[in-house]
Amino acid sequence: MKQYLSIKDISNLQIAIDEAIELKKNPYQFEQLGRQKTICLLFFNNSLRTRLSTQKAAMNLGMRVMVMNFGDEGWQLEFEDGIIMDQHKAEHIKEAAQVVSQYCDIVAVRAFAELKDKQEDEAEKVLRGFAKYATIPVVNMESSTAHPLQALADAITIEEHNTVERPKVVLSWAPHPKALPHAVANSFVKMMRQHQAEFVITHPPGYALNPEITNGCKIVHDQEKALENANFVYVKNWSSYTDYGKVLQLDASWTMTRAKLGIAQFMHCLPVRRNMVVEDAILDSDKSLVTEQANNRTFAAQWVLKQLLESL
Repeated sequence: MKQYLSIKDISNLQIAIDEAIELKKNPYQFEQLGRQKTICLLFFNNSLRTRLSTQKAAMNLGMRVMVMNFGDEGWQLEFEDGIIMDQHKAEHIKEAAQVVSQYCDIVAVRAFAELKDKQEDEAEKVLRGFAKYATIPVVNMESSTAHPLQALADAITIEEHNTVERPKVVLSWAPHPKALPHAVANSFVKMMRQHQAEFVITHPPGYALNPEITNGCKIVHDQEKALENANFVYVKNWSSYTDYGKVLQLDASWTMTRAKLGIAQFMHCLPVRRNMVVEDAILDSDKSLVTEQANNRTFAAQWVLKQLLESL
């Protein structure tokens, strides 16, 4: 693997899951692999799990870690070609990516959707700019449309907690007061398309995801019907895709409750708004896998970094 921009960069998901679980048993077995190697983590947006888990994964592999928060510390970057840079942006992505490539061996980038212009967000200018101009491997720590590190961690979590041959996995929309991106849901859908499971997406009308991503998936607008006999329920809010970036409703009937969850195990990428997205009775119970998912973020990132180090 030469880069990790999408869950599709994994050629065999099951092998990746199995190897990540083995890494988890002995996280330091490859710490010589990253000796005298450096990773640079570039954050254009806030982070808790992504920053700490990726940093921990790199250290488990013996790497040095540099972190930069562009919002507070870096020059504003220009991504357009041929532009006269006479406004507020001081540095072009061409120079920035090439300079970063001299300082480290791998660069990881986090840059969210702005949810104002669909075409702008789907152009993925930050992530693709670094992928185009950097001369080192690039890792996606969440972009406008994808969160492949989270998706791999989710796959690991399902594998560890699954007890049936073909589990039923439901991705359910939930209410949220803010407009949220589609990245986590998009990558989860792409991951589940590679997984041996019965997969169902449920959301209210108006909240369909990008149809190019969900094409062929079973979509049910009746949440309780979709949840019947589920083994895993992944709850996540996302804003409207057709009425791009808008919050169309705050329907509390879509909040995940203990009664609706049934026998299923609950998943969420965190952070989560208690008693709006999901009630306390789930998060504080043994049905919740959210801390296990967060823990597996380290081993998902570690598996990815190991692949990239081995390709250097």
